Amino acid sequence: MALKATVFKARIQLSDMDHHRYMEQGMTLARHPSETDLRMMLRLLAWSLYADERLEFTKGLSEDDEPELWQRNYADEIELWIELGMPDEARLKKACGRAQQVVVLAYGDRAVPVWWEKQKGKFSRFSNLTVLFVPEEGATALTGLVDRSMDLSVSISDGEVTVSSDLGYALVEPQTLKEAS
Repeated sequence: MALKATVFKARIQLSDMDHHRYMEQGMTLARHPSETDLRMMLRLLAWSLYADERLEFTKGLSEDDEPELWQRNYADEIELWIELGMPDEARLKKACGRAQQVVVLAYGDRAVPVWWEKQKGKFSRFSNLTVLFVPEEGATALTGLVDRSMDLSVSISDGEVTVSSDLGYALVEPQTLKEAS
């Protein structure tokens, strides 16, 4: 018998002072059986960093041809493609060819520096690619906020992201490894 996704509800109240975005959004997240709380919370972090009414979660782990999140325009063209983890060059080449902007949120304090050292030269040719590194301390703190029904307050200022709920708070400081040109 196949395992089913676990459904989580989240309400995010976002105050992004860096980009002058202020919104409240309710969403339903399906956590794939092989997905961790950390990865699910990083999807919420990615949504918060690039919040837009058209930014949506995809099938993610269940679908090889889709990112974790994407934003499509009304002509169904991909404006924003967001990946998590440490994708390979072939996947990012395909993403950069399909989307106007591609963002990678890499995580894993031990693995990311090794991955980045091997890939940064190859990735430099993708002008529409941004790579962010989410340090483990902040990412792990996000998992302390996991609940089946989450009411999260997200504040972004000077590149720092503070996420809080009744369960506590997490401070995440994504580091830019590569900025789209």
